[in-house]
Amino acid sequence: KIEMSDLFFCHVLLTLLILCEVSKYSDIAHQIINLAVYGKAQNRSDERLAEFTDTIGNRVSGSKNLDLNVHLELVKIPHWVRGEESAVMLLPRNHTLAILGLGSSVGTPPGGIEAEAMVVESFEELKKRASEAKGKIVVYNQPFVSYGETVTYRASGASEAAKVGAVASLHPHTGWQWYQPGVAQIPTACITVEDAQMMARMACRGQRIVVRLTMRDQTLPDVDSYNTLAEITGSEHPEQVVLLSGHLDSWDMGQGAMDDGGGVTISWEALSLIRDLGLRPKRTLRTVLWSAEEPGGVGAAQYFQQHKANISNFNLVMESDLGTFSPLGLQFTGSDEARAIMKEVMKLLATINVTSLEEHGEGTDVNSVHYVFFPGASLHTADQRYFWFHHSDSDTMSVQNPEEMNLCSTVWAVVAYVVTDLDGMLTR
Repeated sequence: KIEMSDLFFCHVLLTLLILCEVSKYSDIAHQIINLAVYGKAQNRSDERLAEFTDTIGNRVSGSKNLDLNVHLELVKIPHWVRGEESAVMLLPRNHTLAILGLGSSVGTPPGGIEAEAMVVESFEELKKRASEAKGKIVVYNQPFVSYGETVTYRASGASEAAKVGAVASLHPHTGWQWYQPGVAQIPTACITVEDAQMMARMACRGQRIVVRLTMRDQTLPDVDSYNTLAEITGSEHPEQVVLLSGHLDSWDMGQGAMDDGGGVTISWEALSLIRDLGLRPKRTLRTVLWSAEEPGGVGAAQYFQQHKANISNFNLVMESDLGTFSPLGLQFTGSDEARAIMKEVMKLLATINVTSLEEHGEGTDVNSVHYVFFPGASLHTADQRYFWFHHSDSDTMSVQNPEEMNLCSTVWAVVAYVVTDLDGMLTR
């Protein structure tokens, strides 16, 4: 009979042994750093990303551009098509608005929609003024707080406006949106921050604002696409997996170099660095380039469903989707014991000054899964400029910096290899 105290002692002892084991990887970590930052692999990830984005361009869900790059595991993904779009403010003066329809938005009637605009700063204000909203175009002038908090207006703004009788909604953040079941579907589009703020000032002065909106967008039946997989098979425990990832699809503006070409490239480059050094870890190190992240992690959800029989053997899932700017460290979600081990792993990157281990290792593609089944990590970079380029025509190779990508690839490769090669798995 094994007592619970015995199990706890064994668990603590195993963790201590793994902590001691991590320090033995110092030489390998230095080899990876030298190869990626100073050696023959210097700037390789940046060059690969440039060739990829220059050749293919943006890769919106359901497009032929996305399918040019993928193979292996089949997934069904949404297929939304942007049509002709325009918006003009007619009153209090004539002004053409720059707009982008949100993903999955319905189109306007053939003649468009001409209606008075009502400007609000929040869902709370919209509810308080619900009696004013019927037949109007709701314009959200919400201040940017953080991605997680502000994105709710993009995701749910149309449905919240429809609930109070609005005929369309506009706000300053583009990307995919979702209609709530049982709520009328109204057209919804992104406008510029400057135009949202201008209309807010007009509204404060009591000026009547009238907008004509025309959108020919439509959602077509789901289409076949693929998650792209590559791996180094484990030498001792091939069924146990450490997973590196980024998402292959992008928004249909710019080249998708930052979101998420950089994450894709460093996830691929990490395997290349490890292979170049002739290393083969004990577990399988697998790179997965997700399809259809922009519509809500569609490819990733189907991947984990397809691999649910082996889900207990997933040791760590890593996702890079906040740009490959200068790396600061990792964000991590996992047990206290796993966190202690990861802190030791990060110490191996002291020579490039990337040792921070923070809370909340999350991302759209692994968010809902790793909290339940396994530890998760995301790359934390100096991403203050991320929203300068996010989902815009400015998301091109000009955003990328070769030296920063070298460092990101290094962090990804060192962490992934060490965790994949340790004697024991990270605790759940």
